[in-house]
Formats: sequence, structure tokens, C-alpha cells
Amino acid sequence: MDAHIPKAITNGLRLRGIDVLTAQEDNADKLSDPELLDRANALNRVLLTFDDDLLAEAARRQQLSISFSEIIYTSPLNVSIGTCIRDLEIIAQVGEPEDLADRVEFLPL
Repeated sequence: MDAHIPKAITNGLRLRGIDVLTAQEDNADKLSDPELLDRANALNRVLLTFDDDLLAEAARRQQLSISFSEIIYTSPLNVSIGTCIRDLEIIAQVGEPEDLADRVEFLPL
């Protein structure tokens, strides 16, 4: 989870048995966007964000064929916390690591 994701989303996923790591828990909340994406990639983790700048970084990497872990992007104005939790649970249950690389997924599904 990027640094600005509400705790309610993190807690809701954890209550559903989804393994979640926040940027704060990983001491990664002060990293730049490229560094945060590198960290998610090193940990083989999907990164949930509200940050438009991470979308630009993902697009840059796609153009340069630089691999990265999937980014899931949403805006708090476009999706409720409940919908976000539900959609992330679906992705966690059906997503295979090899299917999640080098992609940007937008919520709501």
C-alpha cells in the first residue's frame, strides 16, 4: 500500500485474510515514486496507489521495457472503501504473479 491509502482499506483486506504491507510498515513511505516501485518489485508485491505520478512512472517503464510489479490505481473520488476492498480481494484471489507484472489496473473493476 502506498503511503496515502486509508487504514480502513488495509484493515478490511487483512480481515479477509489478504497479505498486506504498507509503505509505512516497510519504512518505504519516504521513497520517491521510482524507488517505491522498485521496492514493490523487489518484494514481488502489487502496489495500490492514489498517486498519478506513479502512473507516469509505470508508463515510462512500459515504454522502456523496464519490468515492474503491477500497480493498482484508483482515486478516492471514484471508488468507495468497500468497493475498493471487494475489488482488491478479487484480484488477490484470482491474480497469478506472472499475470500481474508490468501492468496498471484501475479500480473500480
